[in-house]
Amino acid sequence: MGEGSAGGKTMQAAVCPRYGSPEVLTIERVARPVPARSEVLVRIHASTVNSSDWFVRSGLAGGPATTRMMMRLLVGFTKPRRRILGLVLAGEIAETGKNVGRFRPGDRVYAFTKLRFGGYAQYSCLSESAIIGRSPSNLGYAEAAAIPYGGLLALHCLRKARVREGLSVLIYGASGAVGTAAVQLARHLGAEVTAVCGPANLDLVRSLGAHSAIDYTQQQALPAGTRYDVVFDAVGKRKTSFLRQACIEAAGPEGTYLSVDDGTPKLSARDLDTLRDLVEAGELRPVIDRSFPLEQIAQAHRYVEGEHKSGNVVITIGHEAD
Repeated sequence: MGEGSAGGKTMQAAVCPRYGSPEVLTIERVARPVPARSEVLVRIHASTVNSSDWFVRSGLAGGPATTRMMMRLLVGFTKPRRRILGLVLAGEIAETGKNVGRFRPGDRVYAFTKLRFGGYAQYSCLSESAIIGRSPSNLGYAEAAAIPYGGLLALHCLRKARVREGLSVLIYGASGAVGTAAVQLARHLGAEVTAVCGPANLDLVRSLGAHSAIDYTQQQALPAGTRYDVVFDAVGKRKTSFLRQACIEAAGPEGTYLSVDDGTPKLSARDLDTLRDLVEAGELRPVIDRSFPLEQIAQAHRYVEGEHKSGNVVITIGHEAD
């Protein structure tokens, strides 16, 4: 499905032929996909690079053996089964299969592609039933691309923790793609939010709605007896600090602790619609650290892999005249 060439037409894409450093990503011309009966062809204008993207590209060579094996079972043992990576895309519908009813050519959309990947290209095919929806009307393509990854994961985790009005919520790793979305969504739900991040991002998380902000590089522990109804680790197990363990313990026996690494999130197109409504209502805004053109995809991966970004790193994708 969606793998044929549109009458010999080609497109530009960033290709990952094997696992390795950012330099394995190369820009090539490949066949433009053709939508099957229940698929849409999206002309992509923006994507993102997030932690999941570079995990896949690297093959997690230095990671735990169990995690590496699980990832390669899903993605490919010796190389990615799908050479064009990219979990997120924002663009417009260029063509629809004859059975598609939800979308029409020209509709502006954004999507989370899951293991189909395909965001690092000028075009990609997605099933009409995939995690794809109309993008916020008040955002451009680059801004829209900065919503799905962090927004979907944060929404899933906060729902799982039953965050609601009156609860106290601590978000560890509040300045990343997931964390910046979680701060805004928890605030929208009526929680009192404490954000933990590095010193350069304290003002950022306060501007997103955090009631208080903690610098994890300066504070080694929380005050004795500090408790939160919900502690959400938006960074996951790959990064830690003395304060992270104190935050976990601050959930206490009556509180809820959860990590972005816990389980497989259940995401849907309806969640994208929820995020769109929140963006259009002014309750959620994209946070973009830097933008790179597709031709600089290796540099973008290198920057994100350094784990110092705030919010999202966007990939902009240009188009020659068709």
